[in-house]
Amino acid sequence: MAEKKEQRLFVAPLSGHAFNADMSKLIVSSTSSEATIFQRDANGTYTKETELKKHIERVKSVDWAPNSNRIATCAGDRNAYVWNWHADVGEWKPSLVLLRIERAATYIRWAKSEDRFAVGSGARLLSICYYDEEHDWWVSKHIKKPIRSTILCCDWHPNNYIIAIGSCDFKCRVFSSALKELEDKPEVSGWMPKLSKFGTLLAEFDTSEGWVHAVKFSPSGDKLAWVAHDSSVNVVDMNSKDKVLRCLTKSLPLLSVVWLNESSLVCGGHDNCPVLYNVAADNLVYGAKLDVQRKKSGVGLSAMARFKQLDDKGTDSKGTTLDTTHQNAISEMRVTKFEGGKAKEFSSIGNDGKLVVWNVDALAASIAELKI
Repeated sequence: MAEKKEQRLFVAPLSGHAFNADMSKLIVSSTSSEATIFQRDANGTYTKETELKKHIERVKSVDWAPNSNRIATCAGDRNAYVWNWHADVGEWKPSLVLLRIERAATYIRWAKSEDRFAVGSGARLLSICYYDEEHDWWVSKHIKKPIRSTILCCDWHPNNYIIAIGSCDFKCRVFSSALKELEDKPEVSGWMPKLSKFGTLLAEFDTSEGWVHAVKFSPSGDKLAWVAHDSSVNVVDMNSKDKVLRCLTKSLPLLSVVWLNESSLVCGGHDNCPVLYNVAADNLVYGAKLDVQRKKSGVGLSAMARFKQLDDKGTDSKGTTLDTTHQNAISEMRVTKFEGGKAKEFSSIGNDGKLVVWNVDALAASIAELKI
């Protein structure tokens, strides 16, 4: 059982990716104004199938609704589109989204029920979009206060009515997104002790020294994790929101986070390597680097042997290749297979243009710290 399967999709950096329900197709955003769809062949390799051309600026984020098979994209042109597959003509066609924003759209995610999606932007507001059947377009409602800067990330709670965001004002916030237009009746929980109207601030956490690059609810929704530009990993439980578990790492800033189960999470960023962290009692502790390093020639040589090698070959053998699978920063991770309350696979993309799919069971077999 292989621990990972890697493939270079582009030479340019990748900013976002999403799979359809059976992972037979993949959409990625890069540095262009097109989002590219790939088709998986019999060997498991993704080959380019088509491009979604509607945006006029760089596509910043993409998401694929697995059940309805709809794709959502947003870009620096301040627009978002919902793409539907039309089998009669054999192509993807965009639907209009009325975002009503004056700055670039930065991040997009479908809610679990796929009846709405959220778009973060540089306009210091969050757009919650839902379908208006009468006019055949997607309309939005805005959550503004107390957001003071660009929204970099968001994640939906499993109950479909609560959303967490991270922004450049060093804050991680949780809001109610219950829409009276859709007759929402969310259940109360630790995040929402009583029924709250749309836009109600349910929780706010201060990272104090860094932009919040990624937020993620645990599979049950009871916990929330986020990573910030101060190289910190943070976890909070909905039943004790005044107690944030924080691990200040010695790594470079982290850009993405996913949960493997209720007590283990994986983070990735500028160190080019996915790293495991575990929630143990009242602590958040470092687990292990999940990437298997490739040994290089010359590693472990004595000083005399290294000088002799330089004298014989005229060059050092270290080269410029890193000993990690990703050769540049990991920009985004996603859980791609989830069974029995545990993640079985997760994917990562990076600024090296690579897609890597990691097998959690195979990693667990070689890394003792992976408690799954």
